[in-house]
Amino acid sequence: MKSGKKIAKERINILFREAEKIFNENPALSKRYVFIARKIAMKSNIKLSSEQKRKVCKKCRAFLFPGKNCIVRTNSKTKSVEYLCKDCGNKNRYGYSKEKSSLRRRSLKE
Repeated sequence: MKSGKKIAKERINILFREAEKIFNENPALSKRYVFIARKIAMKSNIKLSSEQKRKVCKKCRAFLFPGKNCIVRTNSKTKSVEYLCKDCGNKNRYGYSKEKSSLRRRSLKE
């Protein structure tokens, strides 16, 4: 069973790489690659990595390519990185915190 999950992870990585390569020529095909990768992950009960999750719009499931069909911004008020999908207009927010680094510094001083 472990070898099956390993093969599934490899296929998911290949599909995301191919989606990134083909995006400029055919965005619909890259969306299809992401769809297939998500189906493989669900079927084999594997979670996508955080990097892979950020490359997919949560609403329209499109492959997000910064500068082409997505705008990436940081929002200091909400302490998050915002991915704005140009296809559907949805904002995907992923939080970050400055507190963790300050906590590390405090623990090192003590």
